[in-house]
This record gives sequence, C-alpha cells and structure tokens, in this order.
Amino acid sequence: MSVPTGADIEALCSKCGDVWHVVVAKVGEEIVRVICKECGAQHRYRNPKLKNQPRARSSSSSSSASPRPPREAKVVQRFDTPAVTADLTKAVRTYKASEKFQVGERVEHPTFGTGVVEIAEPGRMTVFFAVGRKVLVQAKGDAAGGGLTRPRPFEHKPAGAPPDAKAVETSDEEQ
Repeated sequence: MSVPTGADIEALCSKCGDVWHVVVAKVGEEIVRVICKECGAQHRYRNPKLKNQPRARSSSSSSSASPRPPREAKVVQRFDTPAVTADLTKAVRTYKASEKFQVGERVEHPTFGTGVVEIAEPGRMTVFFAVGRKVLVQAKGDAAGGGLTRPRPFEHKPAGAPPDAKAVETSDEEQ
C-alpha cells in the first residue's frame, strides 16, 4: 500500500499525543517526516506497526564493509605541579596588588589559596594555584616592599595676569 505525500496517516505525536498527521516527506516508499494536524509539530515518522522492531538503516550507510575507526579521545592537559619550584626558605606572603613579587615566591590569596609565582612581569604575574593558573596584578615599580606610591599632590598657583597683558594695556593707552 503506497501512501502519497500530503495524505493523512495515523502516528502518535510526541508533543501533544494526537494520532492524526499529514505525510510531508518520503524516501522511496518509506515515510520519513510527518506534521501533526493538532499542534503543527513536525517530526520523524514512527510506524506504529513496527514499534518493537529496530529501524532499518539506509543502504548508503551499510555499503561500507569496514566499521568506522574509533574516535580518538581528546587529551585534557592537567597541570599537577607548578612550572617553577617554590622557594621554601621564604615565608608565604599575603597577596596585595600594591606589592611586587618574585618568581618562586609563595603567595596566599584570599580566594584561590596558596600558590607559587611562575612568571613575574612589571604590573602582573602568573601564579600557579591548586585551582589552576591565574594572572594577578602586582606593583610595577622596582621597590621590593611596596612598588605603588601615591602621586604627589598638584600644587595650585593663583591665576595671575598673563605675561603679555601689561604690554597690551600700555599699547592701547598710547593710541
């Protein structure tokens, strides 16, 4: 029995549960797509008579005799140890953005815990923590105990007459 495209067919809708559908697409004699007459949902056709049988694959996918090679699993690189060794002779320092740190120093951060400085550049550093590597702000200056300093206050001078003002006034009076 051949059912033409556009004909009514009985199939269970996965969205609303209605059974009346319209055939939308066919491959050969096999119905592959239907639209529900109740809710308008479009889905794959599941033949209620072949409910317990597995769906047959198309001939194009089964034509190759050799099975597909297994996919290679993506390698997730984990960093279990820091790239530099921690300097254990120095005490752990509390992290402050206003201080400058050296490579190998241990840093105590309030959020990330204790870490080891791997890269130290002016203004930033890369620290290895148990949760991963983090880039943190540090002082840019060369001073070891507090590189950031307050700028000098701006000195306000009273506004005086411009140096040319007297010359202009005398020239106007002469005329």
